[in-house]
Amino acid sequence: MTKPEHTPFPSPERAIYGFALYLGSFICIVLYIGWAFIPDSYLHSAGLTYYPQKYWAVAIPAYIIMIVLLGYLAYFAFVFISTENLDSLNTITDKYALCKNEENIVENSIPNIYDLSVSEVTRKYYLNGESFN
Repeated sequence: MTKPEHTPFPSPERAIYGFALYLGSFICIVLYIGWAFIPDSYLHSAGLTYYPQKYWAVAIPAYIIMIVLLGYLAYFAFVFISTENLDSLNTITDKYALCKNEENIVENSIPNIYDLSVSEVTRKYYLNGESFN
């Protein structure tokens, strides 16, 4: 039996990639913290003269945080704009609704999944078997 190509289970390849990612991210964070906190005089004496200004050590994380926060804000704004009004019929049903089809029901079988109509839900929960008319 062959192993599926994409599987969530651990594998030696995934472990190697994870370890390489861990080492790479650890090296990057050490270099970033070193660049941010070591004074320029020590960096110049070590022969490192070509690096960004210290301003970017604070500015880049601040920009990333603001982009993430504005992304959340834009997402919520998009959801509020695209939501229908409460008095719209689109809040009850839409073109993708699957209505109950009485013709395809087979005796003693599991019924298909379908959307319940508002009148059926009202009849079931609020009228206690009384007629809806």
